[in-house]
Amino acid sequence: MEQDLRGFIERVKARNPADVVRVREEIDPRYEISTLIMELEKARRYPLTIFDNVKGQDISVVTNVLAPRERLALALGVAPSDLAAEFSKRINQRLDPVEVREAPFRENVFLGSEVDLYKLPILTHFPIDAGPYITAGLVIAKDPETGVETGGYHRMQLKGQDKLGISLHSRQRLWEYFRRSEELGKSLEATVVLGIHPNISMGSMALVPYNLGKYAAMGGLFGAPLQVARCRTVDLLVPAYAEIILEGEILAGEREAEGPFAEFTNYACYRSTENVFRVKAIQYRNKPLFQDITPGMSSEHITIVGVQREGDVLNALNRTLPNVKNVHAPISACGLFHCYISLKKIAEGQAQQAIFTAFSVDHNLKMVVVVDEDVDVFDERQVLWAMATRLQADRGVTIVPQHMGMGCTLDPSSDELSRTSKMGIDATKPLSGFAPTVEIAAEAQKQIQRFLGSFGLSDD
Repeated sequence: MEQDLRGFIERVKARNPADVVRVREEIDPRYEISTLIMELEKARRYPLTIFDNVKGQDISVVTNVLAPRERLALALGVAPSDLAAEFSKRINQRLDPVEVREAPFRENVFLGSEVDLYKLPILTHFPIDAGPYITAGLVIAKDPETGVETGGYHRMQLKGQDKLGISLHSRQRLWEYFRRSEELGKSLEATVVLGIHPNISMGSMALVPYNLGKYAAMGGLFGAPLQVARCRTVDLLVPAYAEIILEGEILAGEREAEGPFAEFTNYACYRSTENVFRVKAIQYRNKPLFQDITPGMSSEHITIVGVQREGDVLNALNRTLPNVKNVHAPISACGLFHCYISLKKIAEGQAQQAIFTAFSVDHNLKMVVVVDEDVDVFDERQVLWAMATRLQADRGVTIVPQHMGMGCTLDPSSDELSRTSKMGIDATKPLSGFAPTVEIAAEAQKQIQRFLGSFGLSDD
């Protein structure tokens, strides 16, 4: 399997040429690209789009690489319905990375005073944003205590020729690595990697122990070791086939206002850790593709988060429960706050067990709904139907009060300490004595297949 973005784009095009669109007309990097993508979103269309003529820029922009769900499944080489299960399996099949001597991103190198971030097509997405933002930059850094690497997405505001604002608002690995480094009185070396294969993006989202690196998880998704190459000015290894590399450091002892920014919740976020990233070198491939993720509540911004939630929750459930069918973190809940679980219940109480297992995996979850195996969790109409016809709130709803539940720092409904209440819903049928479900006649279903072609629904 290829490990570069260009190879993946060719695979998308080979499967369906209409899924890759090149826009050659001039387009403004201020608002126009994000507006176009959001208009396509309304029409439920998600083409991988390359903008070759960005006003005032010489570098092309590529967006919608990570949308829709079917595209992430293509990256893993599986059916969309198997995406979460395959992710959860492969993410644990860790393969250590291998360092290669040559890397395409070294074709163009700019050091020190040559660094100029304004030569990159960094987009301004929405009027609420404080300015142009890098949204698809995977930030790579190492734990100053253990040397274990991490990679994660963090919004980065363009501040100057060699300066970016960065918010470490997730309070997870990068935030902790920077805290440890700053405690030692040192800035944290980091790189921003742009233009990468979706498996690298998905691997960066995985929940792995702090003593383990993310690169081995990415290798598990590829089924082969991730190829990495050494940076020029910082002691870090980065994906060898990335399009663009920004090398530098997150500065100790410096804070500067950053934001607001249109976050995945579809609200403006003013919260920020107000960190500063100083760029020391820029390297990129010939004719590079500058990757952008449309922020706000776009499918690309949310789907990859949801898939990671699904995989991690599924892994946890499979360790404690039999007969788990599927897990879905829907776009309607920003891919983060709600989780639907389907299972074949063989003992009363298993739905409650599933609910609290899911809550233990991710503190961001606010609502978990458990349904029977006959309900397709990827169809929210079916989930709501199960809730409408199989749930009595006084028996099937469990509330965790707000003061007991940690939430998401970007959830505008959480309190000043980012705490949130949680709700678990058991929308499963009792094991006996419930009304039978209406079923389609099996013999008629076989016969009716010959008519489906008239409606464009044939299996052919």
